[in-house]
Amino acid sequence: MSKDPIPGLTLCNNAVLRRATRKLGQFYDDVVAPSGLKATQQGLLYQIHIGDEPAMGAIAAALVMDLSALGHTLKPLIRDGYVETFTDPADRRIKRVRLTPQGLVKLDEAMKLWHVAQQRFEDMVGKEQAAMLRAALDDIAALDFGIPPAAP
Repeated sequence: MSKDPIPGLTLCNNAVLRRATRKLGQFYDDVVAPSGLKATQQGLLYQIHIGDEPAMGAIAAALVMDLSALGHTLKPLIRDGYVETFTDPADRRIKRVRLTPQGLVKLDEAMKLWHVAQQRFEDMVGKEQAAMLRAALDDIAALDFGIPPAAP
């Protein structure tokens, strides 16, 4: 891909961020691919693992996605036997997720590849720059834009 973006592209925060996200997402997908997962699936397995049987709503909120998108992303992981959902015993309205033993094995496999991607990225941009980028993006993700949609 050319380093010369379309004129005007660099003036829009959203366009530049999406362009970089696609580029980095493709890179992580390629590195994690031998595990049979996409990088988004590896990240979701990891979030479930560290979340200690999290509620689906909590995972969706942490990943800034709606429940239907989370459900769509979980379907192949459930189908392949890596994740299972269950009703919270204390509150039957809450659906929780956990990794299966097969899911733990798959996560371990994918994390080894993820570490390779992470190291390659940090080698290219620098460890300090990568940390600053993650911090800046985390700050942006925490913003509450609170702007109502434009009137028609």
